[in-house]
Amino acid sequence: MREQDFIPKQFSNTLENGEVTWSSPSNIALVKYWGKKENQIPANPSVSFTLQNCKTTTRMKFQKKAAPSATFDFELYFEGEKKEDFKPKIQQFFERIAQYAPFLKDYRFTIYTENSFPHSSGIASSASGMSALALCVMSLEKELNPEVSTVAGITNEAFFYKKASFLARLGSGSACRSLEGELIEWGEHKNIPASSDLFGIKYPFEIAEVFKSFQDTILLVDKGQKQVSSSVGHNLMHGHPFADSRFAQAHENLDKLKTVFASGNLEEFIAIVESEALTLHAMMMSSHPYFILMKPNTLEIINKVWEFRKATKIPVCFTLDAGANVHLLYPENSKEKVLEFIKNELVVYCEKGQYICDQVGKGAEKL
Repeated sequence: MREQDFIPKQFSNTLENGEVTWSSPSNIALVKYWGKKENQIPANPSVSFTLQNCKTTTRMKFQKKAAPSATFDFELYFEGEKKEDFKPKIQQFFERIAQYAPFLKDYRFTIYTENSFPHSSGIASSASGMSALALCVMSLEKELNPEVSTVAGITNEAFFYKKASFLARLGSGSACRSLEGELIEWGEHKNIPASSDLFGIKYPFEIAEVFKSFQDTILLVDKGQKQVSSSVGHNLMHGHPFADSRFAQAHENLDKLKTVFASGNLEEFIAIVESEALTLHAMMMSSHPYFILMKPNTLEIINKVWEFRKATKIPVCFTLDAGANVHLLYPENSKEKVLEFIKNELVVYCEKGQYICDQVGKGAEKL
């Protein structure tokens, strides 16, 4: 599909007012996306587990304006309080998607959003937040034009999610991977049919049952604001001395994971996922300027995980986002022993002893 396919031609209905609510989860990348081109296009493909419990719920009320306007008109409330400092990001999002959702300037919006996890927990809410808002926008479009699909051979439901993912990507790249589950791939890859830089797709190959109920316990090492934002970090991949090798590695790891996902080979899964996490941070440490987002306690946890896995043979591994927090990934049948390990040995490395238990989920839900 092309970007032009997401530009609506006309609307068959009129709508004076209403509201819509969506809940959308965060996700955790297994093969990392780091580096992007113009218009939120990824420099390499990625694949992620959709989470279940860490989610954003967004309610969007809309009222048609009395007269046409050239500007966006909205108020934003986060967890019950008006948030002026959040508005520039929403303004930027609306500007980016305006040609694909031209009706946005016809309405006045009041947006209420809240997270199931603490905003100050150190977990990025851009993926869940932008995907939830994109779904609200698409629900309004569907009201204005029930036959939303503009592409022959694609059902309205399939087009709805493709366009919602496309819009979410323009708000936050990783948001395009949060709409569906359990595994979502984003970015063109020669060996993955229908893969696209424009939106995420449900992983099209066989997935062993063990991965469909995988657990993710998020250890909150540092809840403070990162010294270098992800947007700045992505931009530092331009001219990075190891960029081309990194992008090639991501493609190769996606090829390897096809067999891993089908067979349920946890040993190989662990090797790829942990390598991807460390490579992500190696790119940060070797960029110009260089920076380090891991903290001493991040490294303490990693070493403890390695020791525990070697001693017990329990297939638990770590992955990292662009920050200090550690995601522990493990099969459901190891949950009791891993949680005991966390309480006994890892919680001391978490800020205020905090961690969040999550697992692979099915994706967004209309409420």
